[in-house]
Amino acid sequence: MAKEIISTEKAPAAIGPYVQGIKSNGVLYMSGQLGFDMKDGSIPEDVSEQAKNSLSNLQAVMEAAGTDKSKVLKTTIFLTDMNDFAKVNEVYGTFFGEQKPARSCVAVAALPKAAKVEIECLVEA
Repeated sequence: MAKEIISTEKAPAAIGPYVQGIKSNGVLYMSGQLGFDMKDGSIPEDVSEQAKNSLSNLQAVMEAAGTDKSKVLKTTIFLTDMNDFAKVNEVYGTFFGEQKPARSCVAVAALPKAAKVEIECLVEA
């Protein structure tokens, strides 16, 4: 089983011992993306903005792998506060439109860099 490491400067670099994505056997396994703004490296306070940035960062990794959001199979959303679910869900729905993948959403105690949301996904590649 061959695997290809996917990396792009258009998404945040890994902040630990992992990679942005690995493509293997027609599937892109993507590490979770926080809501870093790639213009200045900040994470906005607003959870909706963080969600938009997270999805944009995921899209940049997908593009580096030669695929796109229409081929997303499954996402996992990690939230530090389930009261933010509706706001993140609205951003998420706008991003995917009619191309809805399978999804899980879980509450976590904390995320790196005090982020409020992190999203990861599996994509047909």
